[in-house]
Formats: sequence, C-alpha cells, structure tokens
Amino acid sequence: MKVLLVEDEIKLGEYIKKGLTEAGFIVDHYMTGLDGHHALMTDDFSVVVMDVMLPDISGFELIRNYRAAGNYTPVLFLTAKDDLSDRIKGIEIGGDDYLTKPFAFAELIVRIKSLLRRANQADYKSSIMQIADLRMDLSKRTVNRGHTTIKLTAKEFSLLQFFLEHHGEVLPRSVIASQVWDMNFDSDTNVIDVAIRRLRLKIDDDFDIKLIHTVRGMGYKLDTPDNSNDNAEQAYNEE
Repeated sequence: MKVLLVEDEIKLGEYIKKGLTEAGFIVDHYMTGLDGHHALMTDDFSVVVMDVMLPDISGFELIRNYRAAGNYTPVLFLTAKDDLSDRIKGIEIGGDDYLTKPFAFAELIVRIKSLLRRANQADYKSSIMQIADLRMDLSKRTVNRGHTTIKLTAKEFSLLQFFLEHHGEVLPRSVIASQVWDMNFDSDTNVIDVAIRRLRLKIDDDFDIKLIHTVRGMGYKLDTPDNSNDNAEQAYNEE
C-alpha cells in the first residue's frame, strides 16, 4: 500500500519513512506543500500523512483544496500543536485523524492501519444505503435527499455512514468518537456535538422529515419520526 508523507522536518520525515517502509508500505516523502499537492493530484495513495505546519502552504489548506476537488483518500494530520481548536479545524476540513508530536511510532502505525481498515471495509459493503428519502452511494461518494444533492465533508460523510449502518440504534457520544474519530471521548469537548449539528444543518434543516434525533442522556440516533420517541423529537427541536 502506498503512503504519501508530507513532512518538512528532515529527521522526522526520514524516521517515519524508514519505519513505514519496514512495515511494508511504499512511501513517497515530500517536504513542501506544493510538492505534496502535486503528488496528491497526479498519483494515487492509500493514505496521506500530512504535517500541518509546512514552509509554503499549511497542511490544512492543502487538504481543504484536495477535498474540494472531490478526493476522499484517508488523511492523518501531524502537528506539534495540541490545541482543541486545531483538532476541530482539521476534522471539519476533511481530516480523518489527528496525531500530536511527539508520538510513538507504534501509535502512528495503529492509526494508519485503522484508516485503511475502514476504507477497505467500505469497499466491500453494499454501495447504496438509504432511510426514508435520504440516500447514500458509497461507491460514488454521493448523498441525496429526494432530488436534492447534499455536499458533505469527508468526516461528515463518515459520520452519516456510521449512522446509516446503525440506523434505529441509540449511539452514545463515546461510541461515535471511537468509531468515527478513533479517539477516546472527552466529556470536556464538544467535537461530536458540533459535527452532528453541522450534519443536521445539511441533511435535516431544510426538510420536513427530521432523521437525526437526540436521545437525552444517551446519545443520538438516525431514524424516521414514526420510530423515534417523543423525547428525541423534542430534544431535536430544542437544539
């Protein structure tokens, strides 16, 4: 499997490339955002490991443009800043995971394999997932409600896919965090709530039938109103 590594710290880049190569990956390593952008647009990769602070263009901006072009290769951000706002920003623009420097190489390998496993699982699942008039095509990476096309970020797409895979089930925040973000749930953060609020704006707010419901004290569920309890519907309306 081929990995694109964009990291401007020479020693760290060489260390990561050497370790990934020994683990069986093919690694293309670039030290500038422009070189990384050219590689992204001209070659195919299984996963992207992207430094945020690059000398010419930020990793965030590079991936924002990459996602805007309709590309969904899994992306793991590397950063020296352990800041919640940065983690949220990275997720919102289309990052799939976030690792703070310094890190143990074993953790990097686990996170990369997790991203690859989720991507491979999607390849083998039924291409079409649907509830009510909401339709997701996994192979085409498209989402529609009725005749309306809904554009989602990569993380929003993964979140909605997880909801569809478990429609009708109440999903605690901790489960959503571990399965969609591969992270332990921190009750002091609102990453999950913010992401679900943004998803609701796109797939529910302009439509009469609401599909994402809050179950007080428990979590969230994707379901038709007929199968959602009154508390869930009331909680949706109050948010």
